[in-house]
Amino acid sequence: MDYDEAIDWLYGTQLFGIKLGLEGTRRLFDALDLFPQLENRVVVHVAGTNGKGSVCAMIDSITRATGKRSGLFTSPHLICFRERIRIDGCMISETEVAAILTELRDQVSSWESHPTFFELTLALAVKYFCQQNVEVLVMETGMGGRLDATNVLPSSVSVITSIGLDHQQWLGEDLRSVAREKSGIIKSGIPVITSACQDEEVLDVLQQYANKHHTQLHSVQAAAKINGFALKGPHQRLNAALAVAATKIILPKLTEKNIGKGLSEVNWPGRFDLREGNLIIDGAHNPAAMTALVTTWQEEYGQDQKATIVFAAADSKEVSSMLSILAMIAANFIFVKLSAKRGLETDALTAALQQSAASRIPHLTAIDVPDALKPSQCSDDLILITGSLFLAGEALSHCEQQTSNFETSEQ
Repeated sequence: MDYDEAIDWLYGTQLFGIKLGLEGTRRLFDALDLFPQLENRVVVHVAGTNGKGSVCAMIDSITRATGKRSGLFTSPHLICFRERIRIDGCMISETEVAAILTELRDQVSSWESHPTFFELTLALAVKYFCQQNVEVLVMETGMGGRLDATNVLPSSVSVITSIGLDHQQWLGEDLRSVAREKSGIIKSGIPVITSACQDEEVLDVLQQYANKHHTQLHSVQAAAKINGFALKGPHQRLNAALAVAATKIILPKLTEKNIGKGLSEVNWPGRFDLREGNLIIDGAHNPAAMTALVTTWQEEYGQDQKATIVFAAADSKEVSSMLSILAMIAANFIFVKLSAKRGLETDALTAALQQSAASRIPHLTAIDVPDALKPSQCSDDLILITGSLFLAGEALSHCEQQTSNFETSEQ
């Protein structure tokens, strides 16, 4: 298969849906003989509701600052599938994707129980990392932890970021249930890093699991103080403290210079991402993340500065709660529908607005992000695009296209 054919085949496996559990992933790893290849490599395993992608990106950047060869696996991607798999900051090539996915297709073609999209993507990443002699693998869970495909990996350190309610249909309706699922990445004798700022019942669950597995739970007490930190917001400074604590465990000779360089150079788009002077893109997609976004906004712009908010959400999200939180910084809303299948229609977003604390804030609807950003829709005030990582991806893609068009017109 060439790259386009390989990606079409991979996305076709989404028909098999989500299958929580490790049996299929273990079978796939065994077929590719991946477990023996992981024995002498460092694996950082990161789970959580919010911040796990940011923490992974920071650990990867700090590791690279030491000169170690680092592989980064995250999901979902924002624009291009290859964003999910990087070595030393560079995306996997189309050629490598096509070659490994062809091998995977041939391997599983006769299997009665077909691997899922995420299982295959994980196998693609790990095989690529091993082929390229990566020393440190930084691996983000897809969803949950206990039954997430990434939990087959033999981790060197586990990191559990902020835990809140999200994906309740899979992980449970209360914090203790979600925390139990996330705690499933804790392994016997392997150190665990988390934040002391977690909810008390979450910390209680994490400590119980750490005790059960005879390992130490390291609770980071305070946010990191960093000059020239590349990411905005107090939540990111706390994420940075988690990243530093985890990296110190896997790289005992880590220096303050390495840490400073890594955190000043970390690149993680779509997280309070300032573009074109007055446009901010943030992938917040649940109430806890929205609260962090509002706090960051007020830290950056003060209590009085309001935003035109372009908003979209998936059908499983707590939309009224998110809009109520955004009411603190909203001058008006512009609702759009995600291009993804699970995107809510704009009339559903309008109905959610009427049930929220933001019901008196004016709103408009638009066809998509480019339509929402037309001068007739948006003023010269600050514009915030949020509500979904998928929306963040659409907005970033639009920005890249605009930049490309401008550069072409200048030539």
